[in-house]
Amino acid sequence: MTAQMPAQMPTQPNIIFIITDQQRFDTIAELGFDYMETPNLDRMVREGVTFENCFITAASCAPARASLFTGHYPHTTGILRNADNWTRGWTSDLQKAGYHTVNVGKMHTWPYNTPMGFNQRYVVENKDRYLEARWYFDEWDKALRARGLVKQQRELYRQRSDYKESLGAFEWLLDEDMHPDVFVGDLATWWLNNYPVTQPLFLEIGFPGPHPPYDPIPRYTERYLAQKNLNILPVTQQELDSQPQPFKGMRVHNTEVDHDSVHYLLEPTAEQRHRQRAFYLANVTMIDEKIGEILSTLEESGYSDNSIVIFTSDHGDCLTDHGHSQKWTMYDTITKMPTIVWAPGRFEGGRRIKGMCQQFDLGPTILELAGASVDYPMAAKSLLPVLQNSANQDQCFRDIVFAEQARDGNLTETDFMTMVRTQDWKLVHFLEESFGQLFDLNQDPTEVNNLWDAPEHDSIKQELLGRLREWRIRDGFNSSELWKDVR
Repeated sequence: MTAQMPAQMPTQPNIIFIITDQQRFDTIAELGFDYMETPNLDRMVREGVTFENCFITAASCAPARASLFTGHYPHTTGILRNADNWTRGWTSDLQKAGYHTVNVGKMHTWPYNTPMGFNQRYVVENKDRYLEARWYFDEWDKALRARGLVKQQRELYRQRSDYKESLGAFEWLLDEDMHPDVFVGDLATWWLNNYPVTQPLFLEIGFPGPHPPYDPIPRYTERYLAQKNLNILPVTQQELDSQPQPFKGMRVHNTEVDHDSVHYLLEPTAEQRHRQRAFYLANVTMIDEKIGEILSTLEESGYSDNSIVIFTSDHGDCLTDHGHSQKWTMYDTITKMPTIVWAPGRFEGGRRIKGMCQQFDLGPTILELAGASVDYPMAAKSLLPVLQNSANQDQCFRDIVFAEQARDGNLTETDFMTMVRTQDWKLVHFLEESFGQLFDLNQDPTEVNNLWDAPEHDSIKQELLGRLREWRIRDGFNSSELWKDVR
């Protein structure tokens, strides 16, 4: 049943914000990765505006998402790791501007069910919740229980004879519509089909995948298992030896602790790596199919007449590239996000913006599109001038971007790590340590040759360290305005 449209549509645009979890930038066919099957994301790229160099501000879920929904870096939000208390964001400003705000799926707030400026929340969190509110039952848990099903989870995966060889890749064996990504997609389309457009809508749709466990419905994996080239990066001993100690320690840690049902291997075989990658990419295709249904629902229900759809993810996944499991590093496979703004008729489509931006720049962009007034400072900057200006696709929005990660249950051998990246160079700094990473992105785009100790590149290292220092001082000074009303 489709909701009846009122005679007078809201003048403010509906904003549909789709966020996947742990999706790499190299997972959309239209962006040059022809091993992918993503017809709906391909359509969004062809008809929308794609930011090809959009970087997150943190290398794990909650810190990145809190930064995105506040417009501040993690060192300002204080949300440095998963399960740090996060209850506020600019969604409240959308409410004040007259928006009906709804969350369907993952947000990763803490507590999970905090209102967070949403009128309605249909929470679906990590597939394999363990340390964080292990016994919190979300909408998906309730649906599984109503169906009489027991969720596939770590305790059950551990009983498999192949658990320690699977790298977190397991087939989904329950009802197809109970897969968490299918469940979230179907829940979003159900909501759109049944809620009338009586005021402008902000709808955040958070897919739990392709975050591990890598658990696609089996029929989606066949096409990827059959492909020989899935863009898997060779890992050499020379690269591993050149990595900083916290990364070396994390490799070992991930063989001892099975985070998110992934029991890591220091030397996985080519077959194991290929199978894991195939399962992960199959999950992306599943999500793409649901995104297509969401777009169709928007068009059929009348929402798309005045809607903007934004697609992104919260961080990437090494998937054994660079010898690592999941995130917590600063390689582009972790920090560079696929980011698309789709609004046919509003912004000239088919454009790909080469200039860098930070993902949290989407926040003030959304607020400006909504006509929401903000009376507090933000480190983020609106991308609306870029979206509206089709004359220069390569314009430089930011000449440098930053990302941070604090010590947590995975990154256990450093207190704080910071990435500084320009178009040409990347530096990774570890607090109070003499080691780090330095990459020439023009000569070494896959980031395998660490130049930190190369004397001939000391000047660029010092320049980037200086940029990091000045940024932290400037951002700390600017952010102090936030606390004036608290003192």
